[in-house]
Amino acid sequence: MNHALKPLLLASALLTASAVHAEVKVGFVGTLSGPSADVGRDQLDGFMLALEQLGGKLGGETATVVREDDQQKPEAALVAVNKLLERDKVDVITGLTFANVLMALQAKIASTDVPFVGSVAGPSAAAGAQCKPNLFVTSWQSDVPAEVVGKYLTDKSVKRIVTMTPSFVGGRDKIAGLKRLYKGEIVDEVYTPLSQLDFSAELTKLASQKPDAVYAFYPGGLGVTFVRQYQQAGLLGKIPLYTSNTIEGNALEAMGPAAVGAILGDTWSPGHPSDESRRFVEAFQKKHARLPSAYAAFSYDAAMLLDAALKTTKGNAADRKALSKAIAGATFKSVRGDFRFGNNNFPVQNYHIYTVARGTGGKPEFKMTEANVLKAHPDAYAAQCVAR
Repeated sequence: MNHALKPLLLASALLTASAVHAEVKVGFVGTLSGPSADVGRDQLDGFMLALEQLGGKLGGETATVVREDDQQKPEAALVAVNKLLERDKVDVITGLTFANVLMALQAKIASTDVPFVGSVAGPSAAAGAQCKPNLFVTSWQSDVPAEVVGKYLTDKSVKRIVTMTPSFVGGRDKIAGLKRLYKGEIVDEVYTPLSQLDFSAELTKLASQKPDAVYAFYPGGLGVTFVRQYQQAGLLGKIPLYTSNTIEGNALEAMGPAAVGAILGDTWSPGHPSDESRRFVEAFQKKHARLPSAYAAFSYDAAMLLDAALKTTKGNAADRKALSKAIAGATFKSVRGDFRFGNNNFPVQNYHIYTVARGTGGKPEFKMTEANVLKAHPDAYAAQCVAR
């Protein structure tokens, strides 16, 4: 070979490598249709708002987002993920709305080094024995928002409660979390089909049981229906309503006065007092003319996390294992304050109690009423994880 050509060939190879890494391709898989489509929509809108604020770049490289609707169906999610990995050649996948869908993807996630950064679903198995070095969750393990309510109920000496949730992985995780820290009596555990929209029979029975409180978890559009029917059944103000991830963002406006007085446990709501939270809420409302949910906030954080991780890799997303390592150790300013991943790639963070109160003009709004009920709190399954 002509030695004079070697520098030219080297320069060409470097330019080719640079071109390969000049774009970061993100696959978004979420529930964008059906009764709980609001959750997936908020995830997508939160992620895209962060990307817009980052100038359309992640780690300094231009980012494109390929979106797929899983229709809240595991089989549709698997088809979507296969397409994103094999045809679209994405560098990372985010979204991942419902726990049963995420659990159906476990074998596929294990078969690739591509990082998956979920921003809602946090099933217990994925946090424990089935944890993976390339699966991250920016929201929480599903039990924990209920754990903070369980502790609060115990601290307030609430003796007798009834629990209500859809019968799916995420709902059962919530009840498991509540039981972990609640020391009173659970009079009844009510599990309804995920598609059920009429709760009149269950609420009639609840009224007859006369518990000191009810803990309910109904995500997305189910939450709006449940809270409205709770008021219509005459239970508002009679049996205190405690919940996690039922009264969210724009759903609060749809619920209106029916939500006032409800008590929530979570790491973030629009009532979080941090500067990052206030800026995020203001920007989201300005762009979308609605209040963001925690799902939007966690997805916004997912984009900021990826930006921080890709800065560590100098924008190189091709080395999947290096990118996962960078995600695991990335630091960024979360809307919820202190945030880090535990050994299972699930958050270690603070959890608070919020109340829905009447705000300006009588409109309901979120108020943080007790901070750090659980502080720097890991989930209960991290000890079972040996993937990292």
